[in-house]
Amino acid sequence: MTYRGHVKNGAVILDTPVNLEDGLAVEIVVSECQLTDSKAPEKTLFERLKPFIGMVNDMPSDAAEHLDHYLYGTPKE
Repeated sequence: MTYRGHVKNGAVILDTPVNLEDGLAVEIVVSECQLTDSKAPEKTLFERLKPFIGMVNDMPSDAAEHLDHYLYGTPKE
């Protein structure tokens, strides 16, 4: 069986009430996607996209202004 919960003050609190026997052995598996270092600040969007800055060199000079034209072929306004 799988039960979901969260940690509060070092104890696991289940999201829904469950009637479990005292002394019952349990195993806690932490979801990989939820592992974060709470002391480390989350990276900004700029920091996450920084490796991609300047990768495209041959774009038209008006690409930002006429993005729909270049992506979807709509007429330039």
